[in-house]
Amino acid sequence: MSRPICAQINLAALRHNLNQVRDLAPNSKIWAVIKANGYGHGVGRVANQLASADGFAVASVDEALILRQKGFIHRILLLEGVFSADEINLVEQHRLEMVVHSPHQVNWLLKADIQTPIKVWVKLDTGMHRLGFSPQDFEQIMIKLQSVQPRISLHVMSHFASASESAEFTAKQLAVFEQMTQNLDYPRSFANSAAVQHLTQAHFEWVRPGIMLYGAGILNKWQTQFRAVLTFRTKLISLKWIEPDEAVGYGQTWQAERRSLIGVAAAGYGDGYPRHAPSGTPVLVNGERAQIVGRVSMDMITIDLTDFADTVKIGDPVILWGDGLSVDEIADSAGTIGYELLCGITQRVPIVEVNSEVQ
Repeated sequence: MSRPICAQINLAALRHNLNQVRDLAPNSKIWAVIKANGYGHGVGRVANQLASADGFAVASVDEALILRQKGFIHRILLLEGVFSADEINLVEQHRLEMVVHSPHQVNWLLKADIQTPIKVWVKLDTGMHRLGFSPQDFEQIMIKLQSVQPRISLHVMSHFASASESAEFTAKQLAVFEQMTQNLDYPRSFANSAAVQHLTQAHFEWVRPGIMLYGAGILNKWQTQFRAVLTFRTKLISLKWIEPDEAVGYGQTWQAERRSLIGVAAAGYGDGYPRHAPSGTPVLVNGERAQIVGRVSMDMITIDLTDFADTVKIGDPVILWGDGLSVDEIADSAGTIGYELLCGITQRVPIVEVNSEVQ
């Protein structure tokens, strides 16, 4: 019998969350972002459930080809563009769309022998300073690319740096984007998950929801609208009483202040649970909030169950995050983000699919 840990994926929740995005951005088309193996949920599984999206966005050609090999005929956008001139042939052959963010990519396009028009998304750097052309260079870049039309079909995009954190900086980015694109008659895309939720003026022709499709990164006003897709589950495998001042786990980082019932759950950093989650990080045991204590081990976490001593037993269910306990809360406690936790569940954890319709 295998360890009692699994990643339970609710397929219906994916479909539900996509519908919620449509409600929030009814006048925009949707790029469903499914890079990094569908944020750790399985790219084929996710694409099947998000098949009604207008297109899929991935990081690179290799991710796009997996979707083509699985039979998906959707529009597919390469968010990092191509990494060599040779990949432009694959873009054309497999009807992909590519972001162009750097001068060397422009040069590759200008020299490419393109027979079938390629949809190109020119990335404007509005202040994130990661990928994209500066406002000072953008106009000349557009002129160069316009010179090879109709071999390419132009679109424009940018990316928010702090859409859920800094209203002032977000407004500056949006102002730059609107100023630089106001006289261009090309489809535009700017809104990520945070902007989809609270910045309707940034929706434009296309929105690019990512983490929100998986039920994470949800702003407070929309918490009840979205559902967690992945629930990380395990069970209690041990119960033990310890006396006051006795310690638990490696390094003796937590000591009991009272006689305490310590439960052990089969989950650890070898499964993708964050090693740096501190004492006090919540879990759900039988649906009730409890707290982990001591250091996270490779295969186990320890939980203070003193307040539930009369009801808990070996084999009781433990939810590490997901249904009823947001991955964002666990990530915040561990000093990281929900994206990393969802992508970090390891291969030894079995996937269990459910299809529980959302009420």
